[in-house]
Amino acid sequence: MGWCARLGRLGTALLLGAVATGSGTAYAAGDAPGAPGGGSSWTTGDKISLGTATGAASKVWFTVAKGVTSEVFYPRTDVPDVQDLQYVVTDGSSFTDLERDATTHTVSMPDERSPEYTVANTATSGRYRLTETYVTDPARSTLLIRTRFQSLDGGAYKLYALFNPSLAGSGGNDTGAWDAANGALVASDGQAVFGSTVASALKSSAGFTTHTSGYSGASSDGLTDLRANKRLTGQYDTASSAGNIVQAGQVPVGTDTTFTLALGFGADRTAAASAATASLSAGFASAESSYGSGWHGYLSGKTVPASVSGDTARRRAYLVGLMTLHGLEDKTFPGANVASLATPWGDYVDGGALNDGYHRVWARDLYQQGTALLAAGDAAQAKRMAQWLWNRQQITAWTPGDGVTYGPGSFPRYSPVGGVSGATPQQLGCCEQLDEEAFPIVLAWQTGLTDSATWSKIKLTADHIVSFGPATPGERWEEQGGLSPSTVAAEIAGLVCAGDIARRNGDTASATTYENTADSWRNSLEGKTFTTTGYFGDHSYYERIEHDSDPNDTFARTFADGTWWERDIVDGGFLDLVRLGVRPASYGDVTASLPELDAVDSVTAPNGDVYWHRYNHDSYGESQDDGTGWPAGHGHPTGRAWPLLSGERGEYELAAGRSATAQLKAMADSANAGYLIPEQVWDRADQYGFTFSGATGSAAPLAWAEAQYLRLALSIDAGRPVDRPSIVAARYGIS
Repeated sequence: MGWCARLGRLGTALLLGAVATGSGTAYAAGDAPGAPGGGSSWTTGDKISLGTATGAASKVWFTVAKGVTSEVFYPRTDVPDVQDLQYVVTDGSSFTDLERDATTHTVSMPDERSPEYTVANTATSGRYRLTETYVTDPARSTLLIRTRFQSLDGGAYKLYALFNPSLAGSGGNDTGAWDAANGALVASDGQAVFGSTVASALKSSAGFTTHTSGYSGASSDGLTDLRANKRLTGQYDTASSAGNIVQAGQVPVGTDTTFTLALGFGADRTAAASAATASLSAGFASAESSYGSGWHGYLSGKTVPASVSGDTARRRAYLVGLMTLHGLEDKTFPGANVASLATPWGDYVDGGALNDGYHRVWARDLYQQGTALLAAGDAAQAKRMAQWLWNRQQITAWTPGDGVTYGPGSFPRYSPVGGVSGATPQQLGCCEQLDEEAFPIVLAWQTGLTDSATWSKIKLTADHIVSFGPATPGERWEEQGGLSPSTVAAEIAGLVCAGDIARRNGDTASATTYENTADSWRNSLEGKTFTTTGYFGDHSYYERIEHDSDPNDTFARTFADGTWWERDIVDGGFLDLVRLGVRPASYGDVTASLPELDAVDSVTAPNGDVYWHRYNHDSYGESQDDGTGWPAGHGHPTGRAWPLLSGERGEYELAAGRSATAQLKAMADSANAGYLIPEQVWDRADQYGFTFSGATGSAAPLAWAEAQYLRLALSIDAGRPVDRPSIVAARYGIS
C-alpha cells in the first residue's frame, strides 16, 4: 500500500481539497466519495469474440461485445466478474470519447485455429485507431490485451483504461484501491460466491501515469471526471466502501504506441496482482504462442468436414464452433458446459446481483453439445459431459427448486457448474422438463457409459420417466406444459436407450418395461397431438403442445400477444421424431406438417436464407415498438428467428434423402463478425440498429446453435443425421 493511501485513512478530509502539483492537477489521494454509486447492468448478449486457454491452469474466460471487453469469467464459467473494460480518448481540451460508442469495430482472427481475436476500433471522427488482440495466459488466470494506439491525424491524445469490475457476479459489493508496490489498480469483493471470493488487478506494461478508483455515476467516477474536465482532476487511491466501483488509469502514449493490459484474477488482491505481474513479465508474445499451441494441439487430428472446408466463412464458423464448445467446459468441474457466456439482452438486466443469464448448465444443451463433440472427434469431452450429468446434476432425493420440488430421478431445469449439491432453489430453476431427463440417458448410451454404477442411476431416472410421463410440466422452450411431440420423442429415445443399458446389466424386466412404454407412447402420439381441425393450411399438422389428449378441441393457451387455441400453435418440434429415429422422414403426419410449419414459422432473408421462429405467438425477443431487449418489458415483445432451427430442418432434409446445403449456408450466414452463431437473428427489414438475418441482443454464441451447426456439417458428409441413436432407429425399422 502506497504512502498516499496510508495517509488518506488519516486525513481524507484535508486531502480532498488539496492541490498538489505545479501543473494545477487536483490530487485527492484519499478515499473516493459517492459510495455506493449508481446501479449497474450487464452487457449485450451479442458477443463478437470469446476465448480461453485450453489448460486448466488458466481459469479465466473473456468475451468482447460492441468492440470492447465485456464479461470476463473467473474462476468458473458461471461467475462473471467484469461489466466492461475499454479505453477513453481525449485531447485534454475539446472532446472525451468512450471507445465503445465513438468508434467503428472490425474483428479478425490472426489464426483461425485459435480463438485469438483482434478488434480494430477506428474513431468515427477519423482521429485515432485502437487495435486490440486478446488471449488468456495459459499459465495463470490473466487476460492479456495487446493494444496499439495510433493517432491518425497526428494529434496528441491522452489514453485512459476504464475498468468497471463486477466481481463475484455482481457490481454492488466491490471495493478498490491503488497498489503502489505492484503498480496495479486492484479490486475485490469480500462476499464469497460458490465458496470463493474474487479479486482483480489491472496493470499496463507501460504503467499508469495517473489513476483513480471511484463510484459509478458519482463525481469520483473516472469517466464522469474525464467528460467534465478532459483529464483526471480527482485521483483517489481507495474506494473502500462496498459499492459499484469504476477504476481508471492513464496509459502514456504517443502517435503510435503498443503496450499490453493485464487483468489478473485471484482469491485476493495479492494473488490477482501476482498473476498480472507474472503475465506481463513473461510477455504477450510468450502467452500468445502458448495459447495458440494449446488450441492447435486440441484441433490436431480432428477433420474439417468437406461440407465446409472449401468456404472460408463456413470453415471458420465450424472451427470456431468446435473451439467454443471445447472452451466452454468448466475447468473446476470437467464436463460442465454452460449454455453461453452471455446474458441475453444483458444491458437490460440488473448487474447488482449474480444473475443466471445463460451461465448455467441445461441437460438439454449439454446433450446437444455432447453429441456434436462426439461426432466431431472429441469422444473424451462428450463422455465427461455424460459423467457430469449423472454424477453431479441428477437429483436423487426430494429437492426444492424455484417454486417446484424435484423428485428422485429428475433433473433440474438447470444448475451451476458444480451441479445440484449446495445449489439454492433459485439456482436450480423452476419447471421440470422430461426431455432433460431423457437426453442424459441417450448421451450415456451414445458415449458408452453403460457400467453398472451408472446403470443404477439411469434406472432411477428411467423409472421416473415411466411413472411421470409422457406429459411434461415444461417442454423444450420452457414455457408450457402438456404433451409435446419433441419431448415425447426424447422420452421414447431415452427409454429405448435405457432398455438397452438395462439388458447389458442383466435387468431384462426393466428393459421390457421401458421398451413397451416407449412403444405405447409412440403408437398413441399422433392421436393425441396431431390436429385435423387446425386453422392453418389443410388443417392437419402436429400441435406444439397438447394439454390433454384431444388435439381437435378448443382448449386455449394465453401468450403475451393474446389467448389462442392450442391447435393453432405451430412449431417444428415434431422434427425430433425423425432426428431421434422414432419416425421415418416419410411418415405421413410428419410430411403433412411441413407446409404449415413453413407457412407459419419461416422467414426468408433478402439473400434467400430461410430461418424459422420457435412457434407463432412467441414473445421471447426484442420489443417491436422500440427494439429494447426482452427483459425491459416494453410493448409487443416478439420472438425472432433461431438459426439452430435451420439446422434442425437441414437434418430432416438429409433424413429425407435431400440436400441440406441451403440450411448449412443459412446457419453460417447468421454468424456474427467473430464467426459466432447467435441464438436469434432479426426477422424483418432493418430496424432499431438490427439488420435482417443479423444477430439480435440475445445470446451469441449459443452453444446449442454451435452444436447444431457442427452436427449439420458432419451429417452432410455422412449423408444422415450423425446424432441419431442407432438403437432407436433399429427398433423402429428406420435406416
